[in-house]
Amino acid sequence: MRIPTAAIGVLSAVTLAACGGGDEGTPAWKLPPDKPAGPAPAAVAGRTASFELRPFAKGLAQPNQLVARPGDDRLYVVEQGGTVRVLGADGDVAPEPFLNLRDRVKAGGELGLLSATFTPDGRRVVVLYTNKDEDSRVVAYPAGRDAADRDRGEELLAVEQPYENHKGGTVLFDERGRLLVSLGDGGSAFDPEGNGQDPDDRLGGILRRERDGWRTVAFGLRNPWRMSFDDETGMLWLGDVGQDRVEEVDAFFLPEQGVPLPNLGWAAYEGHLPLGRKELADESEGRLTWPLTEYRHRGGHCSVTGGFVYRGEAIDELRGRYVYGDFCRGTMWSLRAAAAESGRDLDVRREAARLPGLASFGVDRDGELYAVSIEGTVSKLVPSRLRDT
Repeated sequence: MRIPTAAIGVLSAVTLAACGGGDEGTPAWKLPPDKPAGPAPAAVAGRTASFELRPFAKGLAQPNQLVARPGDDRLYVVEQGGTVRVLGADGDVAPEPFLNLRDRVKAGGELGLLSATFTPDGRRVVVLYTNKDEDSRVVAYPAGRDAADRDRGEELLAVEQPYENHKGGTVLFDERGRLLVSLGDGGSAFDPEGNGQDPDDRLGGILRRERDGWRTVAFGLRNPWRMSFDDETGMLWLGDVGQDRVEEVDAFFLPEQGVPLPNLGWAAYEGHLPLGRKELADESEGRLTWPLTEYRHRGGHCSVTGGFVYRGEAIDELRGRYVYGDFCRGTMWSLRAAAAESGRDLDVRREAARLPGLASFGVDRDGELYAVSIEGTVSKLVPSRLRDT
């Protein structure tokens, strides 16, 4: 995710993410391609109005994620500055934070408290944040009814970061109760340290916590901003923030041991487009996985926000479709999730609803969708009245 100065009063993360270049100052994408382009991803097939946005909560401080807790009707909002807040059924914000890590978190730009999730039994909350040294930490805290115990945290993962951008940004559990975390390539521009195409480096990959420790289960990522599982199929969906040209949406099944790892291509490719003189990992190290769909940096679009496959009951027109959007413009799209394996007939549609500062989507325990704006609000997706006109 790129966070503009106007949203949080810090150096524009658009600049941070787009700076840098190739040999002798020439941007890598302008160098002659040394590999063929990948298959063209699905294009937008048209427009639709599957849903509209109903205000749900306001007055939050730079919220960037909304999550549910097993066995709890309330919702939990992650604030970039270092706090997790509780939302009641009517959207009211509890006066005291559920978890306050402001004194341990360095926030601003692409730094901060980036993600939270609850263990399947709801008894611990796991968070991903950047500490005062700008390094990534994944820590689990005991979770009571109204507050987590910040003094009894268990550090699960520590990863040093070379730059101040591209921290990735999601922790979540799979259907077997294994914790996953996505991490960006470590920052700067065009992956100068080659982390994306190194399956042995934790940066630029998706990590899964297993009995014998953390294991890389996908690599070739630039800055994966929000990932989620489709509860019906088990497929993982994510948005990977692009460099200068395109934003991409990916969907794939995570491998078990002994199966080649999905290689999402960065920094040899930006989306399906080759980057000159950027090497691709050996085929023995991973299976190249192309984007399902992309959109260009046009009309103010600049940073993809991954979403969810809608499996709720309230919006008939949206059921079975993956919803995602753009942070800068607030544009939203949806596509037919059942077509992800074949890549055909995705029916990508631009939705009528918009939410500037779209930092994340969230799902409640009933499967209903919400959208979070970094500007301080949460909105609920509801059936569109435009369908009735």
